[in-house]
Formats: sequence, structure tokens, C-alpha cells
Amino acid sequence: MSRILVIGDIHGALQALKQVLKRAEVTTQDTLIFLGDYVDGWSDSAALVSFLIELKKMHKCIFIRGNHDQLSYTWLTEKTYNPDWIKHGGRATIESYAKLSEEEIDRHLQFYKNLLNYYVDKDNRLFLHAGFTNLHGPDQEYFSKLLYWDRTLWETALSLDPSLKKTDITYPKRLLLFHEIYIGHTPVTRINKTIPVQATCVWNLDTGAAFKGPLTIMDINSKEYWQSDPVYTLYPNEKGRN
Repeated sequence: MSRILVIGDIHGALQALKQVLKRAEVTTQDTLIFLGDYVDGWSDSAALVSFLIELKKMHKCIFIRGNHDQLSYTWLTEKTYNPDWIKHGGRATIESYAKLSEEEIDRHLQFYKNLLNYYVDKDNRLFLHAGFTNLHGPDQEYFSKLLYWDRTLWETALSLDPSLKKTDITYPKRLLLFHEIYIGHTPVTRINKTIPVQATCVWNLDTGAAFKGPLTIMDINSKEYWQSDPVYTLYPNEKGRN
């Protein structure tokens, strides 16, 4: 039986990704939806992108664009970067790309270029890295970068009074547009969690793989999920983004 599996922020943790794919017993019948931030953090950033490119040859994969992916793409294409990027995992990405040939880097550039800002399935479920601010939906967003930088969607969902009815005039209109919304971007470790967290219709799958948490893959229909070991234990000689 085929499943739709969504994967949270990986941040270069190729060992963790291989672990969760195995633990979830992923087959070629499954659809894999990656929520972005493939790089910046652990030393396998470039190797992870190479792995994903090969993975798509055998599996149905949907790759969403994360803010860190865009930062890395900018560095690769413009040979410049924001100094803050270095402090937030960019150094590991730069060092990992030193091991790649120009031919392989070209394949990576095509991968980054083809990333989706968001994806909506036939059941009106939205998948994107961060959020959106336009009350009419992500396709009407005036500033596309918000789709992989916004944190207000998650903050709104997380802070919403559970007793507020959807018919209430003050209910956030963004939360009425989709059956479910799947995001990453803001680690749930910030609220002392290391498992997928649901707030209203929003599911956050960033379980802190870049820091002290595990990587997570979840079946969006059954809500069963599988996790890697805490990623820092798989890279004992590295700091990640800690």
C-alpha cells in the first residue's frame, strides 16, 4: 500500500535520513515530500543533495525550498553570502562543496533551481517550508521569500485559543484555507518538543535535527511517524548548529 510521507528539516544529516528511511520501511510505492532545509548544519550537506538527486530516480519525490537551500544557492551562483549564514550552518556547507566536482555542482544547481516554494495535493493539504501571510493563500503571496522565511503562520497557530470557533470573526483566515498545512523551519525544540507538533490545522515537522533533536518522517494519513537517533549523536565530532 502506498503512503504519503513527509520529512522535516534535515540540515546535512545524511546519516539520519538514511536511518529514518530504513525505519519507516520506505518503498518505491511511497511518495516522499521533503519540507526543505537540506543543507547547513552537518558535514554531509553536499552529499545529502547528491543522495536526494539519486533518490528521485527511484521514488516519487517532491522537494520544497527552504531558506537555507536558497542561501546556499545564492552562494553557489553569486559567490557571495550573508555573514550570518556562516554562523547558522553555512560553513559546513561550504566545506562540503569543496569535495565535489564542477559537474556534480552543476547537477546541484539544477536541483536547487527546481525546488518548489509550496505544493498542494488533491486533498487540499498544503506543504511548504515556513508559512505565508496573504489571507488568500500562498499563490497570492506578494513576497515569495516569505514562503520559506515566515514564522507568523506557526506562531499564530501555536498561540490560538483552542476554544475559538472557526466561524468566529476573529479566527485567522489563513487557517481556514487548507485541510492541513505541513511546515518545518521553526524547530519544535523551541517549545521543548522533539516530536511532530500539531497546532490547529498546522503540523510542524522540524524536530530539531540541526541541533539536539532527531530527524522525523511521518505518514500524513495515519500520523504514524519514525525518527532517527538524536542527530548530534550520529555526528559526535561536529557541532551542527549548536
